[in-house]
Amino acid sequence: MTKNRFSLLAVLLVAALVLAACPQPTPVVETVKETVVVTQVVTQTEEVVVTPTPVPPVQGGVWVEGSSADATILNPILASDSASFDVLGWFFPSLLGQDPFSGAIVPTEMAESWDVSEDGLVWTFNLQDGVMWSDGEQVTADDFKFTYDAIGSDLVETPRKANLDNIESIEVLDPLTIQVTYGEVKCDALNNLGLGWLPSHLYADDYSDVMDSPLNENPTVSAGPFIFNEWIRDDNSTVLRNDNYWKGAPNMDGWIYKIVPDPGARLAQLQTGELDLIGVQPEQLTTIQLDANLNLHKFKDDGYSYIGLNQANPENPQAGQDDEGNLVEQDPHPILSDLAVRQAIAHALDYDAIISKVYLGQGYQIASNVLPAVEWAHDPALQPYAFDTELASQILDDAGWTDSDGDGVRECNGCATAAAGAVLTIRLQTNAGNTTREDLGALVQDQLNGIGFDIQFEAIEFGTLVGELLGQTFDMVIIGWTGLGTDPNDDSFWHSKFDTPGSGFNFVSYQNARIDELLEQAVSVPGCATEDRAPFYHEIQKIIHDDIPYVFVTGSVGNTSYSKKFNGTNPGPWSFYHNIETWSLAQ
Repeated sequence: MTKNRFSLLAVLLVAALVLAACPQPTPVVETVKETVVVTQVVTQTEEVVVTPTPVPPVQGGVWVEGSSADATILNPILASDSASFDVLGWFFPSLLGQDPFSGAIVPTEMAESWDVSEDGLVWTFNLQDGVMWSDGEQVTADDFKFTYDAIGSDLVETPRKANLDNIESIEVLDPLTIQVTYGEVKCDALNNLGLGWLPSHLYADDYSDVMDSPLNENPTVSAGPFIFNEWIRDDNSTVLRNDNYWKGAPNMDGWIYKIVPDPGARLAQLQTGELDLIGVQPEQLTTIQLDANLNLHKFKDDGYSYIGLNQANPENPQAGQDDEGNLVEQDPHPILSDLAVRQAIAHALDYDAIISKVYLGQGYQIASNVLPAVEWAHDPALQPYAFDTELASQILDDAGWTDSDGDGVRECNGCATAAAGAVLTIRLQTNAGNTTREDLGALVQDQLNGIGFDIQFEAIEFGTLVGELLGQTFDMVIIGWTGLGTDPNDDSFWHSKFDTPGSGFNFVSYQNARIDELLEQAVSVPGCATEDRAPFYHEIQKIIHDDIPYVFVTGSVGNTSYSKKFNGTNPGPWSFYHNIETWSLAQ
């Protein structure tokens, strides 16, 4: 374009010089009657845009993310913690993508398009062609079917059983076409089909090796932007560029997940360039905002922090349903199965102080399980529990939890669930290295002990904590959910069929037949119109609010800080790395 523009200007300039240099003829005087024809010449200047030659991206470099906790397993259908998904997310293809800014499901992964039958029961997905595993095998519909069939196998203990809910069949129509048939309308069908796919050619056809496969710690093949290189437990995981990635090989050489338990050390290493990305503790915000070498990404996260209250006896975990789907009466927790105790806990906590002192304002109080961001399903009329220590104390008194010996700790004197004289002692746990949760635990301990509880608080290693949660051997836990998405269906947290010791996400052993019914109805509304589904979710929120299986502490406000080492970063609230293959070293 530059050349064309200047060529045109040169032609116009030469023409003007020729007209000025022509010699004038000698004039002859005579009278001539003539007709003068005036010709008007219009000269139009063409606007030509000059486009600079693109500078090729700089190759190389490694991005290092800092984490307080290590992964526990690198299998997408067995993992239950965010650290594991941070690492394994690089390797395994998924059916569906998610818009990093809106959270909407989009055809940016294996499914390039899909159709649904008029009755809403049959979903047909057309897959990308030419996507390869790093060992040269093609990614096909067989990998999707194998993965979801493995989830349903009795040989595989997985917290992902909910993803099969109401699926009647999965058929491979051809290597690039999948058909999923539901037994009834499933309004959140797409949300359940986003798990990473296992490379079926590396597993036994009967799924017998899924649980103990060496691939769970050493996933040797990848169809993502990076290939697994090394995992040194409690130190780091390293991945390397996949030169054959179907969206284009990343410019960077690799990515490292470095375990740095202490948040102060993580910040220091970010400032010195040893790390490139960390999650920000509230007390670190000011330091980061004053550092010109760092970027700060603030967003309202699709998650919340809570205190989970185990409804069942941690010494005798039981499944919530029998093989016929009937509720199994639980051996109750000797203290927390008492609704009055749960009500007292909910009223004894100063949420304003928690949000201001622990979260430094980086949070907001919520009343129940559906976040305000899911506006159509959220019930704004439902109010959070009010901080009222007098009311909390009175509730305990009325429930038979009194301090008969004057030592400041209440005992069971006519209570409904514990033995006479039993002390109001409860273990409260969280994961070590998360200083926000550790600070919250100390404050909760102080506030509950102030009304007669004996709270034994401890912060333990994250993998150990996850084991106690899934095993249902805890009393109370400070933890959180994130990545909840744009659909309010969270039945895996509340439905009794997901109360499965060892794998289920209903690890508080919450049982309520009406909740089971509502959760099922809310996702099977004919037509799936949000206005028709909303009443079910309003009732669900009210029941969960009143039953208090969780004490909802705060809705999450996310803060991450990252270096300026690479150009092209464009984080959204649903994904930080959505375009990582396009990043390049800053010059």
